[in-house]
Amino acid sequence: MVLVVGIAAGTAWLLRSIGRSPSPWTDGGTVTVSDEVGLPGVVDLLEWVLTIDHRRIGILYLIFGTFTGLWGATDAMMIRTELLNPEAVVWTSGTYNALFTTHGLTMLLLFVTPVFTGIGNYFIPIMLGADDMAFPRLNAIGFWLLPPALVLVRAGLITEVIGRLFLALDLDLGFLFAIQPPELGWTLYPPLSVVSTNPETDILLVGLHLSGIATTIAAINFITTIILERSDSVSWADIDIFSWGMLTMSGIILFAFPLLGSAFVMLLLDRNFGTTFFAVKSGGPLLWQHLFWFFGHPEVYIIVLPGLTLVSLILPKFAAREVFGFRSMVYTTLAIGVLSFGVWAHHMFTTGIDPRLRMSFMVVSLAIAVPSSIKMFNWIATLWNGRIRFAAPMLFCIGGISTFAVGGITGVFLASIPVDLLVHDTWYVVGHFHFIIMGLIVFAMFAGSYYWYPILTRKMYDRRLALVHLVLTFAGVWIAFFTMLIVGYLGLPRRYATYPAEFTLLQQIATGGAYLLGLGVLIWLWNMVQSYRMGPRIENADVWDLKDIGQFTREWQWFETQLEREDE
Repeated sequence: MVLVVGIAAGTAWLLRSIGRSPSPWTDGGTVTVSDEVGLPGVVDLLEWVLTIDHRRIGILYLIFGTFTGLWGATDAMMIRTELLNPEAVVWTSGTYNALFTTHGLTMLLLFVTPVFTGIGNYFIPIMLGADDMAFPRLNAIGFWLLPPALVLVRAGLITEVIGRLFLALDLDLGFLFAIQPPELGWTLYPPLSVVSTNPETDILLVGLHLSGIATTIAAINFITTIILERSDSVSWADIDIFSWGMLTMSGIILFAFPLLGSAFVMLLLDRNFGTTFFAVKSGGPLLWQHLFWFFGHPEVYIIVLPGLTLVSLILPKFAAREVFGFRSMVYTTLAIGVLSFGVWAHHMFTTGIDPRLRMSFMVVSLAIAVPSSIKMFNWIATLWNGRIRFAAPMLFCIGGISTFAVGGITGVFLASIPVDLLVHDTWYVVGHFHFIIMGLIVFAMFAGSYYWYPILTRKMYDRRLALVHLVLTFAGVWIAFFTMLIVGYLGLPRRYATYPAEFTLLQQIATGGAYLLGLGVLIWLWNMVQSYRMGPRIENADVWDLKDIGQFTREWQWFETQLEREDE
């Protein structure tokens, strides 16, 4: 909790410092909402709240995503700390279950998607030659729905903290303690979620529904912007691979999130108005699983596709080559988006569904690995015979590719019914999933943060700290999650706060890897903030020598124009 309070204070300080410091592109002049700038200069905090500028909204998304990511990571550190011991000696089993619940929901719905939405908000209009997003006010509404959604999702902890603060002042507000963090698991399976008497369950469902509305609004905006707002000089063939990824992601959101919202409404009705959508005599718990995973597995590709395409965008810049097979990269991105809606029931192989139905989902789950494999081949072909420069963005791309290979291969195993029946409820699934999430996706985020840092701040980051960050993150991911694969292969069930003593050493090794990963994230945060405050100013827009290889793309050309305006 101390870390969360510290993050909140740091975010407030950062916004205030951004508002008070001279603009990187205006020599300290006063900036208004309509000014053509990236990171703003002397502006009132109220202008941040009321802004409809896509770059400022993008920065707000990135700050929000960073905050929620660190909060969710704090949950993960608490989980791993409990697992240092085979018995529940640090936290109670109830606290462990609550951490497990909020960690999953926070990271999937309130961290990854907002971060990529922020990157897209800032850069896609620039890369497409658009003035702004298609619906600027809707863009702002989409963002400002997320903070209240976060408060509702995490209300159990927030009310407890507020209640304890009042107790310290001799004011006993007992109703605040009635709202407890939910202990349902992040998948919210009935019947447990239906019969839970914790009022936070209803608050949680409303918060998740609100976040889904915000995400759908952003998706509509991206689709309209990419299709209709491109400049005349940008044809379909000229659209960059990251924009294709965001377009496909937005299309998946448009079909997946409304169904999830409907499922949340049905669960709320069952809990509060006596309906029987998920009662055994009606749809039953399996109905919830079908509805949830029809969203849940496309959600994996909602958060993976921007990472895949971001790697495809950055990798060629440091290999001095165009990406190999650009068209196949686009087609495989679209193919993944379509196939993602045909694999949801591989999460349900152990539920006893019709074997013929299981077989069809196994075939599609294996088939979706093909476009991902094509991307892997194209990345390797791009690197082959290239003039590789091992800058931080490139190193994180390569690291992400290596973890994606393991995450993808283990996913193929899980798509096979006989294998899945044996390891479905073990730590093997956790290791597989986190090799994708904390491997490729987060590595792509870090690569993007370093690659575009000069544009966002007009400063350069500390390259030595970036290398330390890379080593700690890479080592942490492999130690933590490969150990989970081993533990799962040995048959240890997931989702439990306690475990047999013979697994203690392996669990401690995994926790050590998680701590390394957490330390790397803190170093990255320090590097970002300190470099913004004290880093060397950028005078030449061609930071990465992209002109020499003919890859000085539109966002860097825009950045160069801003620097020239400053010099006038």
